[in-house]
Amino acid sequence: MNDTRFSSAVHLLILVSEAESPMSSTQMAESIGANPSWVRKLATSLREAGIITSRPGRAGFKLAVPAGELTLLDVYRAACGQQTVRVFEAHRNPSDACIVGRHIRPVVEALFADVDEAATRALREKTLADCIRLLREDVDRTGDKYAREGGAR
Repeated sequence: MNDTRFSSAVHLLILVSEAESPMSSTQMAESIGANPSWVRKLATSLREAGIITSRPGRAGFKLAVPAGELTLLDVYRAACGQQTVRVFEAHRNPSDACIVGRHIRPVVEALFADVDEAATRALREKTLADCIRLLREDVDRTGDKYAREGGAR
């Protein structure tokens, strides 16, 4: 399964944090490469989790939590709608007629539990501020005009 809600949420939050002026869902969708209605649904999940706030009568959003205090685990939980990080899922229909099929679930589920635990720990240790810093470093390294103009586009 390739779900992009988490990476899109990080993208959206960096836009909200770094944009010089409020961005519409259409502008954010263009940057993310998604449909504006899907971006609005994602923003609603982030708003309901208390990560961003909307401004009545105005377009755009504002971070409700300082970027340095907003863990990527919080973003994952809000964007994906689940408390537990699940990196992989076991296939659903292994054959009982096969010795491997009969015994594969406990093998992969134990492995996946370790991976999920490591992913949870990594997301808990990183913040949105870390992502913003990495983005700025990449912009500086590549000499992108963003660094000279000073804002998200």
